[in-house]
Amino acid sequence: MAELIAQGAEAKLFRDGTKLVKDRVSKGYRLPDIDERLRAARTRREAKILERLQEVGFPAPLLQNFCDKSMKIEMNFLQGTKLKDILHKNPIEYSREVGKRIAQLHSNGIVHADLTTSNMILSGNRINFIDFGLSFFSDKIEDKAVDLHLFDRALESAHHEIYPGCIEAAIASYKENYSDAESVLSRLEKVQLRGRNKKK
Repeated sequence: MAELIAQGAEAKLFRDGTKLVKDRVSKGYRLPDIDERLRAARTRREAKILERLQEVGFPAPLLQNFCDKSMKIEMNFLQGTKLKDILHKNPIEYSREVGKRIAQLHSNGIVHADLTTSNMILSGNRINFIDFGLSFFSDKIEDKAVDLHLFDRALESAHHEIYPGCIEAAIASYKENYSDAESVLSRLEKVQLRGRNKKK
């Protein structure tokens, strides 16, 4: 019997034994044909990203099946603890691992678009990334810089007491593991400046 374990703006998550089923829900405010096309496209895109992650050995849920008619994706259920709840126990080492993994994503032309410590699971001795529902393929420096900017904002919001050391460790590891990191970090400064100017 599948058990509803989470419901977000885009989808419901059901656990069925060792399997996780993501059901992309219909949006009543959209025209039905547009809603169906959007949900189908996003289901296919997320499945393709999970397939690509599996190919490159990235720690993420393993795709088992998907259907762009029923708008469902089946993947393995990851046992573990959200990084949000344990980052404070080993902030520098965990942050370095996160930076390395973001570098791996960007090296493979993948932008997560929702990098929060709630979407990272410590399972065994490795950090897995989850929820690729907003993710997309891109080689654009701007997209990767925005990805890091959103991670930076989420990290400061959820972990403000340890944030400075964490973001410094994550960025240092990102630079060590991504050949085009300098270009992304240079653009990140401009993205952050735009953000600050909007607040004035």
